[in-house]
Parts: sequence; C-alpha cells; structure tokens
Amino acid sequence: MKIRIPVVLLLAVSLLAPVAHALKLDFDKLKDVKEKLKVLKEPSDADEIEIGKGVAANLLGAAPPVNDAKLQAYVNRVGQWIAMHSDRPNLPWHFAVVDTDGVNAFATPGGYIFITRGMLLRMRDEAELAGVLAHEVTHVVEKHALKTMRKGALAGLAGDALSSYAEKKGKEEFNKIVSAGTEIYTRGLDKEDEFAADRAGVVVAARAGYDPYGLPSVLQTLASINPQDDAVSLMFKTHPDSGTRLELVSNSMEGGLDQYANHPRVESRFFSIIKSHIAGYKPVKVN
Repeated sequence: MKIRIPVVLLLAVSLLAPVAHALKLDFDKLKDVKEKLKVLKEPSDADEIEIGKGVAANLLGAAPPVNDAKLQAYVNRVGQWIAMHSDRPNLPWHFAVVDTDGVNAFATPGGYIFITRGMLLRMRDEAELAGVLAHEVTHVVEKHALKTMRKGALAGLAGDALSSYAEKKGKEEFNKIVSAGTEIYTRGLDKEDEFAADRAGVVVAARAGYDPYGLPSVLQTLASINPQDDAVSLMFKTHPDSGTRLELVSNSMEGGLDQYANHPRVESRFFSIIKSHIAGYKPVKVN
C-alpha cells in the first residue's frame, strides 16, 4: 500500500527547507558556545579561586593594600569569622583594606574581599564592618561575579575570554578572562545581585553574633553623602541607589531579625584600631 503525501504538506516542507537550513547554522553556533562555556557554568573551586586571584591582582595594581599590619590583621579576623558563618566556609578567604579614599567594597571569585580605607573611615563600629564584609562574602558564596561574566559572554555569542579559559590553552587565554573579570568592577553587578547580597548579608552577620543592623547603618550613611562627592562616584556608578537598598533590606528584616538587634556592635575595639591607624598612617606610594 502506497502512502500518499498531501500536496500541501510537500509544498510546506519545500518552503521551510531554506529556513530550517538557516536555523541549523544558528543552532550549531549556539551548541558550540554552550560547549565552550560548559566548564565555566559550573567551575571547580580551584578554577574559581584561580580566576579570583588573577582579578584581585589586577585590582590591587590600581589600589594597593594599606601599609598597616595591625589594621589588616583586624579586618582579616572579622572577615574570617564572618566567612565561617557563610555557606562556603572552606574557601581560602582573604580580606584586605586598600589604600584609597574612595568609598567602596568589592569581592572577586574564590574569596578575595576588599574594602577601601575611605569606606572604613566612615564606619562607626565593628557591626558595620561585619555587615559590609558579609554582603561581599555573599557575592562570593552566590558566585555573582562569575554569573555576570557568563551573561556577558552569552549575550554576545562570542565569549572569547570565557571560552578560551574553558579550553585551558595557556597564559594568554587566562589573561583574557582575568581582564574580562576585572571589567565587572567598573560596570558593577546586576542590581538584583546587590539586593540579594544585602538580604543575605544581614543574616550572615547575625549568625556571626553581630547586630544585623550594621549593614543598614552603612547604607544610611552612604545615602546621606552628596552624590557629587568624588569619593563615592565609583560606588554610586556600580551599585543601586543606597536609599533604595536601605528600604528593601529594612523591609526584608522586619519581624525576622529584630530578635538579634541586641547583638553587640563592638564600638570600643573598632575605634581603638581606627585611632591607632590614623595616628600612624602613611599613604602607599604607587609607582
């Protein structure tokens, strides 16, 4: 018995053939990009740390660490304690104060956290420091920077830096992805990632035994700074409006974290460290 194919169906197939051919080419390209990005979709901790270390080195080239061992040790102790109460306590966490008057804090993949001297000097207690560090720790825990890098690659369907790194072809390719990663810190993360880091950061700070309202206190301070002040230009460029962040995180805390508001803010130890730092401060000379 012969199977008869309707003429209309044959006509439809013939008309769609060129379209299918074109679509096949596009799907091939998408498949190629997907394969190249596979390693970065779920990078190992070792890969993530390697990327973060390279990006951190680039950032420190622009703003070196403050030359104050006591201050650096103090911020590291607070940061390590915060990281221990995160969902990735086993990363090799590193914390540093960088020598710039700009008001900012940032994190690179793998556990490298930086806070500027300008930000630190605007704080009033250790709970505020803990809140900011908890926010940055959350960025690392949630791999926000890596996700932003992936989105950028997929949007352009090129992803040269990411795909080259995924293929592990050597130093030149690694330098490309580090360069791409460094660019994030001039553009900023997604607003939703910042809001998420605020919400989770106050929880991590509370877990670590601090008053969770330390971070909202910092946001309140940032919201009061004149937007035209050069010290906050990069912060305001790469972060959502501080007033909006304050409102959103405060709303998320209502009723849930009030019971932890009596946790210590540790003013005296913080002021002792800051006072000692200011007395002996010598700016780092950048060549």
